[in-house]
Amino acid sequence: MRVTDAIRERLTAALAPARLDLVDESARHAGHAGARPEGESHFRVTIVSEAFRDRSRIDRQRMVFAALGDLMQSDIHALAITALTPAEAKGREPARAARDPPLPRR
Repeated sequence: MRVTDAIRERLTAALAPARLDLVDESARHAGHAGARPEGESHFRVTIVSEAFRDRSRIDRQRMVFAALGDLMQSDIHALAITALTPAEAKGREPARAARDPPLPRR
């Protein structure tokens, strides 16, 4: 199974996201420590879930790390996390759309 698919599967099972955007940024880190020639080592995730309600930013990141489990020790070298509730995400949509153009899904 590809790392991207495993990430998506684990986050979906653990956090039931309303939205899950996952970007493999490995190509931007080619030649850096931890980068693998085949990619799938550096990721950016935006996850929107009710599970984050009343949780601090650090607690939300811990929840994501816990859901990914051993992938964080083996397959994922770097992970940038944006973890929001649906209410928080609703207020950010225009800014996100301007900053991050949609990427093709694999």
